[in-house]
Amino acid sequence: MPEPQHPAVADASPTPYWLDRPDRPAPRPALEAHRTADLCVVGGGFSGLWTALLAKERDPEREVVLLEGNRIGWAASGRNGGFCAASLTHGRANGVERWPTEIDTLDELGRANLDAIEETVARYGIDCDFERPGAITVATEPHQVDWLHEMADAIPDSRFLDRDAVRAEVGSPTFLGGVLEPHATALVDPARLAWGLAAATESLGVRVHEQTHVARLSRGSAGVDVHTTSGPVVRARRVALGTNAFRSLVRRVRLHTVPVYDYALMTEPLTPEQRDAIGWRGRQGLDDMTNQFHYFRLTSDDRILWGGYDAIYHFGRHVRPSYDQRAATFDLLARQFFETFPQLEGLRFSHRWGGAIDTCTRFCAFFGQAYGGRAAYALGYTGLGVGATRFGAEVMLDLLDGIDSERTRLEMVRTKPLPFPPEPFAWAGIELTRRSLAAADRRQGKRNLWLRALDKAGLGFDS
Repeated sequence: MPEPQHPAVADASPTPYWLDRPDRPAPRPALEAHRTADLCVVGGGFSGLWTALLAKERDPEREVVLLEGNRIGWAASGRNGGFCAASLTHGRANGVERWPTEIDTLDELGRANLDAIEETVARYGIDCDFERPGAITVATEPHQVDWLHEMADAIPDSRFLDRDAVRAEVGSPTFLGGVLEPHATALVDPARLAWGLAAATESLGVRVHEQTHVARLSRGSAGVDVHTTSGPVVRARRVALGTNAFRSLVRRVRLHTVPVYDYALMTEPLTPEQRDAIGWRGRQGLDDMTNQFHYFRLTSDDRILWGGYDAIYHFGRHVRPSYDQRAATFDLLARQFFETFPQLEGLRFSHRWGGAIDTCTRFCAFFGQAYGGRAAYALGYTGLGVGATRFGAEVMLDLLDGIDSERTRLEMVRTKPLPFPPEPFAWAGIELTRRSLAAADRRQGKRNLWLRALDKAGLGFDS
């Protein structure tokens, strides 16, 4: 496997920064014998952890077992940028396009969900560097400034920043404008959030088993039998599936998602002089307006996480460890970082990594049931999982408990996205879309015939 050639990234550790910690919790034991449970949760990322925690908070007497095939938070939940967004719809524009009559309700539910995450972190004393500085979306090309004005007009409580104002917040010669959303985003250490949620669930009596891979589900006398590859079976009344980027245990939804690999770099801690050179006193999370966008933020020890842009889909919907490292992407990200912050030339990256996220054709989560209503799933978060998985957990529990709620009445919850086609058509369509989006960025945002066709079919997305 080739190594990155850019001098700033060449010596970076090929490990997710958040997971490279001496205080990572010790492994939990695997499931070694058959068990019964009121609820079996499959998956030890945010989706499964929130479901287990909320299930016990709703009913402390409910017996809950959580099965994780590897380690808690090892996949997307421990590899992301730590942006915990209020949006449930991947931005208001995407939500307006798909659910115009529900968007205000969805925005309200999203804000309440983020408030609840903040309250939970405080109540359980989860040490995950939670802060709520908001977010800034920046323009780096002149035509994007008009888009920012439209964005500011459409989003309540947002504020347009002209070139001088945005550079006063974060010093980059490439920034031509921005939109500040002061309450829309929190920042967290995602791995420590996952570890803290796992500890909280155990404090309520949840049995957590790692290194326990689930092979299949079947109808059982109690409800659903959860079969592991090592042999033990959990006989559960209800099952909640938080498998996300991995192949779904519900066959009929397997074509509804594809795994897309996202990559990130983490710098060494900035010196005081380097911090002064970029400002960023408000510590907001940032992203840019390009179709293939970057996201970037500060950590609690003044490192910069820089990720995104070069999302990669691999033929066959495969998720493999060999895909976690991609030298060409790391070199590209490093070059783009120093184009954005030339005053930081000489800074080096300490970590480089990648990982799979699940996406669907509407770019935000969808929900459903199987096995006669005894199993529920939430999939397709498309990078929103740090925050939106808590909402998804509430939906799954409402569905499993037979609760007619404001959430379950949403059209967003009652409908599903169009599936992706099988191979080779999925790979061809995704690759054509990716190249078309890159071309649109080079042509002042002008979308070609393929992208316009996707827009007309309700499958378009511009960030």
